[in-house]
Amino acid sequence: MNRHSKFALLATTASAVTLMAAGGAWAQAEPIAAEQAAQVDDIVVVGTNIRGARTTAALPVVVADREQIEATGASTGDELLRTIPQMGDVQFDSSSGAQTSNSARGDVNSVNLRSLGVGNTLVLLNGRRVVQHPTSQGTSDTGTVPVLSYNSNAIPVAGLERLEVLLDGAAAIYGADAVAGVVNTVLRDNIDGLSISARYGGAEGTQMRDFETNLFAGKNFDRGNVSIFANYASRSALWASDQDFTRSDDLRDLFSGYPDFAGVQSLNGRSSHTPWARLSVGSRAVIRSNGVAVTNAAGAFRYQPTSFGCGVSVGNDICIASGNHNFNTTNRDMRYDTRHDTTVRPSVERMNVFLTGRYDITPDVEAFGEIGYYSASSRAVQPPVVNLNQIWIPSSNYYNPFGPVTFADGTLNPNRLPGLTGVPTGGLPVLMTNYRFVDTGFQVVKVDNYQARLLGGLRGEWRGFNWESALLYSEAKATDSSPNINMTALQKQLALSTPDAYNPFSGGCVGTPSYGDCSPSSQAAIDAIVFDMRRVSKTTLSMVDFKLSRGDLFNVPAGQVGMAFGLEARRETQSDDRDENVDGTYTFTDMVTGEKNPSNVSAVSPNPDTKGSRNVFSTYIEFAVPVISPEMNIPLVQRVDLQLAGRYEHYSDFGSVAKPKIAAAWDVIDGVRVRGSYSQGFRAPNLEQTNATEYGRLASGVDYVRCEADLRAGRITNFAQCSQNTSGVSLLVAGNPDLEPEESTNTSYGLVLQPHFIPSRFGTFTFTIDRWRIEQEKIVGLLGAQTALALDYLYRMQGQTNTLVNRRAPTPEDILLFDGTGLAPAGDVVSINDRFINLQPQTVSGLDLAMNWSLRRTRYGSFTVNVNASKLEQFTRDPGDIVNELYAARESGAINAGTTLPDPTQLIGQNGRPEWRVNASLTWRKGPWRAGASSQYVSGFDQPGLLGTSGSPWEVDGRQTINGYVDYAFPDETRVRLGARDLTNEGPPLADNGYRGTVHSPWGRYWYVNVSKTF
Repeated sequence: MNRHSKFALLATTASAVTLMAAGGAWAQAEPIAAEQAAQVDDIVVVGTNIRGARTTAALPVVVADREQIEATGASTGDELLRTIPQMGDVQFDSSSGAQTSNSARGDVNSVNLRSLGVGNTLVLLNGRRVVQHPTSQGTSDTGTVPVLSYNSNAIPVAGLERLEVLLDGAAAIYGADAVAGVVNTVLRDNIDGLSISARYGGAEGTQMRDFETNLFAGKNFDRGNVSIFANYASRSALWASDQDFTRSDDLRDLFSGYPDFAGVQSLNGRSSHTPWARLSVGSRAVIRSNGVAVTNAAGAFRYQPTSFGCGVSVGNDICIASGNHNFNTTNRDMRYDTRHDTTVRPSVERMNVFLTGRYDITPDVEAFGEIGYYSASSRAVQPPVVNLNQIWIPSSNYYNPFGPVTFADGTLNPNRLPGLTGVPTGGLPVLMTNYRFVDTGFQVVKVDNYQARLLGGLRGEWRGFNWESALLYSEAKATDSSPNINMTALQKQLALSTPDAYNPFSGGCVGTPSYGDCSPSSQAAIDAIVFDMRRVSKTTLSMVDFKLSRGDLFNVPAGQVGMAFGLEARRETQSDDRDENVDGTYTFTDMVTGEKNPSNVSAVSPNPDTKGSRNVFSTYIEFAVPVISPEMNIPLVQRVDLQLAGRYEHYSDFGSVAKPKIAAAWDVIDGVRVRGSYSQGFRAPNLEQTNATEYGRLASGVDYVRCEADLRAGRITNFAQCSQNTSGVSLLVAGNPDLEPEESTNTSYGLVLQPHFIPSRFGTFTFTIDRWRIEQEKIVGLLGAQTALALDYLYRMQGQTNTLVNRRAPTPEDILLFDGTGLAPAGDVVSINDRFINLQPQTVSGLDLAMNWSLRRTRYGSFTVNVNASKLEQFTRDPGDIVNELYAARESGAINAGTTLPDPTQLIGQNGRPEWRVNASLTWRKGPWRAGASSQYVSGFDQPGLLGTSGSPWEVDGRQTINGYVDYAFPDETRVRLGARDLTNEGPPLADNGYRGTVHSPWGRYWYVNVSKTF
């Protein structure tokens, strides 16, 4: 069944997932149950600051109440937000991508409406800003530009009264970050009494188990209320060994049933960083041991099990052979399997406590406050550390096969190979590049996250105006700790002439060459080189605001005009304190060559500390204007309402912006509404993008000018055969204080139908369809290593060079490589300079569909069906002037037609941007019983990075999961719920990493039981 017919079946049967009430149909109006009607005027749905304004009818807003949230079965904020079809891929996720020290690790997930990218969605708590998670991360769609996100896992799901999602740009109402929309989480308050609950669940076939307990307590007083919510949750780790699609980096067996991919070697994703080190003594005459060559002309040699071939045996079925490992052919099964004994998701302990209160100072003035606290500790087990920085092993090393005949103390060297030629009696140092420190153990990554919130304010009425003012302070801190290798200590240990020297020469295990180390260095050697590397990041948000609103400011012929006005001042700070061995405090100087490296850590590029702050002042005004009312008796125009808003913000670090918004709702006849909106938005560069000093990241790419030399010399016949890949190149990235804010234009229009002609005995129906479009400009990005190399290729073809590409002076080998080609010799690339710049215009558009059906108080109970669907129709990025220049050069033949260039012309259905997402639910209530069946559908998408033998990309299948629960309330106020997500145990569809963690959760059927008691 193809994805479109699957969607049609899903929509017509209304069987799909959990969340959403009217899909934004009438916002807070008709879909609210009758028993809630009295409370409608007290609800200010996200999207307006005017209490009770009808202009919310012009906005696509999704609202989920407490019952709907509980029905999702979600225990974390990430699980809850993933049930919203308009949410895009989750870039901050422990089960997605490499979890290096430059990642936001631990109990953190990101928020990404419309797939616009992290940082384009504003998150509010009770209508006010939330502090951002302090740890930045470069994501795949930003080209490693560091972005900051709100931590969705800090949302206390069990304590939510409702979740509101505005699917429209709202910078004019709320300010920066609201480009794609707003997520507002509203906590339970005004609790009177005591209730407790406990939940236990787990993913079937895995060791992952969840436990959480909740406490709700509160007391009403004559003039106020105090309420407290407390949650404790514990989740055990999800281990890679638990499931076949995470068990190994070698996925060939999983793809063996697909002929086009059965022979694709890239599916063996095991790492070339292994305990079988890549070693060299440098270019020199071939070294022989008793006449057998143990190096090649480049000085390279390797250790390997005898079964892979033998040059000189060193015992224990291990041999030395000349040359480097050929990990693509002969030595492929010696690659390291990083999944062995590691976790996919860390174990987590989480706590949330929220205290809310209100007190009537006078009949017209109320004081209110919030105190919030969130903390989480996580523990992940990751593969052993690798060596990314080349290091020379001194000739004095005890295990060096080319070491001295005798050591400095006069003792005979037992490990020098016999009958060596070309090796002086004092020995030779050995260069080590690719290596994995397996004998030092796995990396146990511990992350402590903390977030606090303190708010106090006053609100009341004055001469018909509602006013409110509050002071907010919030902070978040993350401490990331993981073991790593101190390079200075390592070389000191490598220089020892005793058995306590660190030994990188013995390789791994003969029986299991893809994991383990059966000849580890001594514990003394390991203890001497391992240290705990720490990254401590912190953000703060201080804010004071004043809001004034009135729903009946003055009258016009169509009714009363509402107005809201506000002032806001806030201060934001962010700091990223890197380990002293990374930030330049302690650097590494090679004792053999004297070369310096700003990083003293084997697996981490240099990264200076970052610190920044900004002050923001803003003011906004909003009007709710009735243009036409039913009393005017205009044919086909029952009612027209407008929302007019504008916001001005001044930033202390880059200046001022002002953005407008207009939205309209036109009721054609009773039950038929046309709505639309136009707004402009902006996103301020985050503090790391503007304040970062230069830092390094490893970059890979193809050095096309060397490919051109190979082509002209006849060594290859086309660029597809070129193997001139860069390795160990540093991308030197610098912040830019002159960055401008990203700007956007949002448009949407839609239709809302409530067919009143259907007899009430058949229930009430609401249908919505909304088309939206977002155009962004000045997106912060990087030119990127591969583009810089392609530009250098073009310039060198013209007799120039790209000054951003830094190369070594050409060696004799480089001169020989270019000899007779007509090109000037180019040395190896050492580093590439880059800087954050405003570039990449982006256009995204799509379609939202929703249906709500409700039939209440029948003899068979009450029924509700919700369907919410989102379709991406356009997702394109202009590659920018430089890339367009390269395209023109390739088209004209100035550079080879095989030069790979970024192609962002259509990104839908690629790498985690599925075309369709559909959620729906069917719920039933009768007496003490509740039950529900629900489903979630995500359409398939291509992965251009995984090509079959035909050249076609792998398509990740669409996925539909069925969920269900049954709930019973006993007479003593005890309620028991049994539920399951993914009842049919579909699990995530097969992808290039086994699964795609940014889109799908890495487990199948999940069972849970929840017990609650009210006193």
